[in-house]
Amino acid sequence: MKRSIDRILTTHVGSLPRPADLLAVVRAKEEGKPVEEKAHAARLREAVAEVVRKQIDLGIDIVDDGEFGKPSFVSYVNERLGGFEADTEVPRQSPWAGSREAKSFPEFYGEGHVAARQNHMVCAAPVTYRGMAQLQTDIANLKAALDGAKPQEAFMPSISPTSAADWQRNGYYKTEEDYLFAIADALREEYEAIVKAGLLLQVDDPHLVTYWIKEPDLTLEQFRKWAQLRVEALNHALRAGAYCFEAANPRHEHEWKVWESAKLPAGKSLIPGVISHSTVLVEHPELVAERIVRYAKVVGCENVIAGADCGFATFAGSKEVHPSIVWAKFKSLAEGAQLASQQLWG
Repeated sequence: MKRSIDRILTTHVGSLPRPADLLAVVRAKEEGKPVEEKAHAARLREAVAEVVRKQIDLGIDIVDDGEFGKPSFVSYVNERLGGFEADTEVPRQSPWAGSREAKSFPEFYGEGHVAARQNHMVCAAPVTYRGMAQLQTDIANLKAALDGAKPQEAFMPSISPTSAADWQRNGYYKTEEDYLFAIADALREEYEAIVKAGLLLQVDDPHLVTYWIKEPDLTLEQFRKWAQLRVEALNHALRAGAYCFEAANPRHEHEWKVWESAKLPAGKSLIPGVISHSTVLVEHPELVAERIVRYAKVVGCENVIAGADCGFATFAGSKEVHPSIVWAKFKSLAEGAQLASQQLWG
């Protein structure tokens, strides 16, 4: 993975707003309607090329396919992991319904705000990886989009064992640990294929931290014990080169101070979010630069790549942030990185 040797490099967290015609296909598949697969495949490849060019034009150095070939950052495992079948149990309640946030702000998290959790799949046999054909299509589309383009690097997101295990219910393995590591073994095939293709691998693991919010009765010690096993499963499946995390939203921005005492392992980089999906306000480039410089002064310029807090369309059709605002945020990210580079390298 390239490092910020003579300037701050920029990237983001994967999911980007999809074009309307791709969203129509996602909805059609969800509703069981027929889709003209050949025409969709051609349009998908074209759309990936468009979003790669958009990222480069806006000054993003490390680009991806926007996860255009997936219905979301996590539910795509429905099609790629074997050993699962339709879960016929009563739909599970949204995990946010009894969360720390819902208990703190019950008026906000009212009945109309927290939707019932949709049905997922249940594990009924040994977990296997059966999504190689779909993965290779995503890889081929991204590599075709990179032909003639000149980003610094390209990456492809993939889900973590922990978040996949949360999405799909265990109904086969004797213990949750066995289930977790079975998913890790299966997903390793996806991870290895992405790296073998010459792309950077980004592993999305939101459940590792949101579990604390969703389980309000846990003590901090209990949560850390739970998280330790999940980190071990992730390490079992890969070797990390950089750590990407939320650092721009108002709940987490102050946490840069952690790195004043925590030692960054040799050869690793930080990718702090310096723009956020949690607000529709476009961050000023000067503020972006300030956030970058904080980290650079603590862990070293070469160990920082400027990123985003999270994806901007984690599920196809997500409307939290309008596409025009997403692109404005990306422009501000690139401009802020330029300002930070001027301050740090002169």
